[in-house]
Amino acid sequence: MTMPTPQCPWRMQVHHIRQETPDVWTISLVCHDYYPYRAGQYALVSIRNSAQTLRAYTLSSTPGVSEYITLTVRRIEEGAGSQWLTREVKRGDYVWLSDAQGEFTCDNETNDKLLLLAAGCGVTPIMSMRRWLAKYRPQADVQVIFNVRSPEDVIFANEWRDYPITLVAENNATAGFAVGRLSRELLTQVPDLAARTVMTCGPAAYMEWVEKEVKALGVTRFFKEQFFTPVAEAATSGLKFSKLSAMKTFYAPVGSTLLEALESNKVPVNVACRAGVCGCCKTQVVSGEYSVSSTMTLTEQEIADGYVLACSCHPQGDLVLA
Repeated sequence: MTMPTPQCPWRMQVHHIRQETPDVWTISLVCHDYYPYRAGQYALVSIRNSAQTLRAYTLSSTPGVSEYITLTVRRIEEGAGSQWLTREVKRGDYVWLSDAQGEFTCDNETNDKLLLLAAGCGVTPIMSMRRWLAKYRPQADVQVIFNVRSPEDVIFANEWRDYPITLVAENNATAGFAVGRLSRELLTQVPDLAARTVMTCGPAAYMEWVEKEVKALGVTRFFKEQFFTPVAEAATSGLKFSKLSAMKTFYAPVGSTLLEALESNKVPVNVACRAGVCGCCKTQVVSGEYSVSSTMTLTEQEIADGYVLACSCHPQGDLVLA
């Protein structure tokens, strides 16, 4: 089987698939080579083994602990990646992954007091790190608070019984669940909160609230991961963009990346890592001034022809796009 793209050189075979909640599945993969990764990292997945469609998913397994490499995926309506992985992929199929990526990990954290906060599917890197801490830092004092919509939405429900955890359910809370959402009251009940390293993952609004609250309560070591970049509303002034192929003109605030400008104006663009690594958002600039923070995956000829990675392109003025 031919590698679909150099960005995804790791071929893995599906060993089994387990349903976690009504809309979340864990795909367990066998890699016949040693696959290096750190707890909490993510990988790009070649969707339908295509070079054109890559999606980023957390590696929910834990190096040195888990038997398989696992991806835990929420099925999203109209989601090209999640629909394929949770509906069509079956035992024995092959999928292709990139090298592990990302810095949201705990293996370089020296503080023995940690608070891990998760909401929804943001629990995937949190569980990866919780297992790692239990094995390699058993002396660590680790507190976990996990917010879900309802008790049936607890991902890794059986496994959480092995670890101290506070579960919070917005709806239909039953015994063992706090009612509502993560609150300042719950945070103040965490022993030695200000002395802890706090790591969080979940929707953007949730993480923004967490960051504000824990810092107000004295936390100085704070780290967050982000699955989805919120899309700003379209602007009516500022930098001007002209896309020749779509006969479209649009605007974005000064300081926006090209990717932010495209997404806020609903201009189609492929995107996965948002970090200048995967190459999905390659876009050609015909004219205009800009700077770039990454050219990974671009050839010298592509750079000469005006191609940029939209997530790493910082317009210095109006741009004309192919």
